[in-house]
Amino acid sequence: MTDDIEWRVSPGLTEYPAALAEMEARAAAVAAGEARELIWLLEHPPVYTAGTSADPAELVDPRFPVVPAGRGGRYTYHGPGQRVGYLMLDLNRHGRDVRCFVHAVEGWVIAALGRLGVDCFRAEGRIGIWTLDRDGREAKIGAIGVRVRRWVTLHGFSVNVSPDLNHFTGIVPCGIADYPVTSLAALGHNETLATFDEALALTRDAFLMGLTSSCQIEA
Repeated sequence: MTDDIEWRVSPGLTEYPAALAEMEARAAAVAAGEARELIWLLEHPPVYTAGTSADPAELVDPRFPVVPAGRGGRYTYHGPGQRVGYLMLDLNRHGRDVRCFVHAVEGWVIAALGRLGVDCFRAEGRIGIWTLDRDGREAKIGAIGVRVRRWVTLHGFSVNVSPDLNHFTGIVPCGIADYPVTSLAALGHNETLATFDEALALTRDAFLMGLTSSCQIEA
């Protein structure tokens, strides 16, 4: 199954608008049967992205460009030191259940972080990836935001490896003001983006097999 899916890791920083345009073109090609599915790992220059439910009141200090993303959710931040994963997967193959897909992506990221010794969890009513910071508080280490068009997914996840966490203070991240954000570096882990990518690769097959077996296509 994974042989049919392209795995791409882009070096350096990829401008968000260019990545968005390429992602949308690739998803359309996947839906038309003209391209392989794609899992794309990349890193952006500092940018705030606005989901379809973004509240202008939560744009506290727009010190970086603000770009409409076209995905669900509210404002989020991307920048150096954060691994972003864009998933262009055909749910006709993996099960036409968007909620199950999001759950599976969360599980994949949790499993990858677990391989690095970071215990993470889902939080009821709060989408994303959560862990305990050094003060024992629940803190967000990863975000999930997806869109599905013609049963092909767009966008995906982001995980804070070693970004400047001060950059998140320009927004209310994902509309959640009562909990802090954290990163692998802030938790005392010195893994690189490449190390995290290796953990993602080692848990990818389990994610895809679980996705297909759990998210059954409705008749």
